[in-house]
Amino acid sequence: MTRNTRPDHTDLQRRGVLQAAGAAIAASALPSAFTAQGTQVTGVASSLGSIGGRLRGVQHFGLTVQNMDRAFAFYTDVLGGTEVMRDGDFHGERIHNTLLTDQVIESNARKVNPVTMGIPDLRSGAQRLDVRFIQFDNVVIELLQYRDSQQPAGTGAAFAEPLDHMSPAFPRMMHICFHIRDDVDFNQFIADLEAESARRGMTQVRANRVLTVTTEAQRKAAPLDANSNGITEGKSNGWRLIYCKGSEGEQLEFVQALGPVKRVFDSALEARTRLVSGA
Repeated sequence: MTRNTRPDHTDLQRRGVLQAAGAAIAASALPSAFTAQGTQVTGVASSLGSIGGRLRGVQHFGLTVQNMDRAFAFYTDVLGGTEVMRDGDFHGERIHNTLLTDQVIESNARKVNPVTMGIPDLRSGAQRLDVRFIQFDNVVIELLQYRDSQQPAGTGAAFAEPLDHMSPAFPRMMHICFHIRDDVDFNQFIADLEAESARRGMTQVRANRVLTVTTEAQRKAAPLDANSNGITEGKSNGWRLIYCKGSEGEQLEFVQALGPVKRVFDSALEARTRLVSGA
């Protein structure tokens, strides 16, 4: 299997720091009730449940993209993530079964060609899978691209047609949420994000507005303070958010958690830390 190499970056020092921090966080997240071999020793599972007690948390969020290079530029050059690693040209029966068994069974039950359901043929190698991992302060995002075998890695078209015009209200839809730092002007951040993405030709990157608009021209003309929804009452008091599409049309969310709601999340994290540490 051919392996892609990782390119050099000018931000090697920052990437190294983030990678080391990510490794330290992952190591510290392992419940003390388990040995290095994963054998349960004491009672974390009784607090978290027999399944939950064996988890270390969320390792990454995955996103299947149409154009790997464009998506990679968005999540690194625009949003500031750093590359962890890349690999690719994955194909063969074992990886095909690992990723696609459920969809193959469904296509057989429906008696349809798997291609019509967007199922790539990794088994024969007609299609290949490439991946890149990107580190942020507290989570990793994995970008995946399925491509025809003759298509060069990273560039060009994806194997399947993207799912367009999908509302976030559809069941099974997911989104990636980014946490904006406390001292950042949220509304200006959204304006700068859209401007920088447009400068790079990433026309899909468009944030919603809190005002009612019915055309793209009206969305663009909305005032700066329409770029985010600040909640000032109830349990979400201090929460500020807006939904936005990423470079591949994926659903993103940007949030700040300040004031009362920040204390709620901080307290929950402290309680969770105590629980898994057995303190």
